[in-house]
Amino acid sequence: MDEGYKSGFAAIIGRPNVGKSTLLNAMVGEKISIISSKPQTTRNSIRAVYTTEHFQLAFLDTPGVHKPKNMLGEYMLASAQASLGEVDVIVYVVEADAGIGRGDTYILDMLERVSTPIILAVNKTDLSDRSRVDALVEDFRAKRNFADIIPISAVTGHNLNILRGAIVEKLPEGPKYFPDEMITDQPERFVVSEIIREKALLLLEQEVPHGIAVDIEQMEEDERPGLLSIQANIYCEKQSHKRIVIGKGGSMLKRIGTLARKDIESLLGCRVYLQLWVKVKKDWRNTAGSLHSFGYQ
Repeated sequence: MDEGYKSGFAAIIGRPNVGKSTLLNAMVGEKISIISSKPQTTRNSIRAVYTTEHFQLAFLDTPGVHKPKNMLGEYMLASAQASLGEVDVIVYVVEADAGIGRGDTYILDMLERVSTPIILAVNKTDLSDRSRVDALVEDFRAKRNFADIIPISAVTGHNLNILRGAIVEKLPEGPKYFPDEMITDQPERFVVSEIIREKALLLLEQEVPHGIAVDIEQMEEDERPGLLSIQANIYCEKQSHKRIVIGKGGSMLKRIGTLARKDIESLLGCRVYLQLWVKVKKDWRNTAGSLHSFGYQ
């Protein structure tokens, strides 16, 4: 290992739907965390790894900080809070076109209890004018002393190199934690299940997706060469939601499967035979056993 090599961990936190997952994917150049316009898309703290000859940086994309409405929400909040004590740098993402709301006040209070360096990343600057961005920066600057404040756009890539450099500057010197080729420590089954859930979030109505979970029942090489066979269950909480997920004549389920299969094939680099079923598990978000079985521990 070269002298001066840096390695460490950075948590990306913020309110729901401020672009944390988009930022994580852009920072590592790979699609690790699923993206949706709907809030509370991320449920787990997902680690993605970016390695160069000078540093290795592992990101945690945490669930959006929000007031819990069920046991799943409590798990998500605990996951976000726990990550703050496990990292070398915190990247606090806010939306350029929004003011300081109650969610931000809650996060700022939470950050008062940590000594970790905090970088304020003002995201979505491509959707806001400079004066609004400057005003928001001054409002946050008055709230606390940040290590850095950097306006960015995760979509266009604006200032992402500056943000990455600011994070690396604060990392300690040390060896690599992960192999060079690793881009995430999440198992393939988890990433595949998240891709399927993302397509459901993309295509379904507002009320349905938060009650959806995906479980990979089987994932193995098919007897046909170069083909991976995947069988997955999509769980929802109500019979009426099941009908919506399936769609007329199975049309919605087919669309979810088609979009998911394309992304999975791109991720795994092979042809995929994907079979999806829809099942009902009532009120699973408030059932400890169900949360555990879906990986929320």
